[in-house]
Amino acid sequence: MLEKQRHQLILDILDESTFISVRDLCAQLNSSEATIRRDLNKLASAKKIRKIRGGAQVLDNKTVSNIRLSGNAFLVDRERNASTKQLIAKAATDMCEDGESIIINGGTSTFMMSEYLVERKMNILTNSFVLAHELLENSQNQVTLPGGEVYRKQSIILSSFENDTTQNYRGSKMFMGSPGVSEFGVMETDPLLILAEQKLRKRADKLIVLADSSKIGIRGNLIFCGLDDVDTVITDSKADPDALDRIREHGVNVIVVENCD
Repeated sequence: MLEKQRHQLILDILDESTFISVRDLCAQLNSSEATIRRDLNKLASAKKIRKIRGGAQVLDNKTVSNIRLSGNAFLVDRERNASTKQLIAKAATDMCEDGESIIINGGTSTFMMSEYLVERKMNILTNSFVLAHELLENSQNQVTLPGGEVYRKQSIILSSFENDTTQNYRGSKMFMGSPGVSEFGVMETDPLLILAEQKLRKRADKLIVLADSSKIGIRGNLIFCGLDDVDTVITDSKADPDALDRIREHGVNVIVVENCD
């Protein structure tokens, strides 16, 4: 990750809380303590943060956002299991045809689809502004973005209003990632994400979930939907076979790509 990207993530994290420790920053940004301390020194010198013992805090005159969105930073998640996510993304893109209208929810697994969508000509509604930018720059796809607020940390656009551009869109398929998929359903990390994603789900005929093996069998306290609302789960060969069988018992089509790692 570039230094500039780390600095923006640190500022985004502090925008959600008044204090963050060096240890927590190391874990969230997957960086060494020496790197994080150097970043904090530079941000403090630029008068963007206040460096204190063990971490950093917002400046006294900085207003902390009241709206927080749970979930990992996009730039951090993108580095995890990247090669596996690419294989899953290719399998997802293979399910699409030119001229088709689809919906792609924001996330790192779904962002990987951009590499394989560049040669396509489709109608794509997405709340991922990084995916939208990639497709607009490198493809002939028609791209639609919903209205709403931009959450830089997760690189997504969310709206709490029912009346936005999504109500006029219809897609044959919706592609989304998830922090966990089990027999209990598709998990999510934040209620606001669930509300936004449920609006998108209403606009699509089928739901395809992209989840690498580390997500299979994982249970959470927030459920986006039950497996009865899922048509296909795409994962990799390292996924727990018993967990996949329990998912199949709900009538879900499971596609397994070969993990070469």
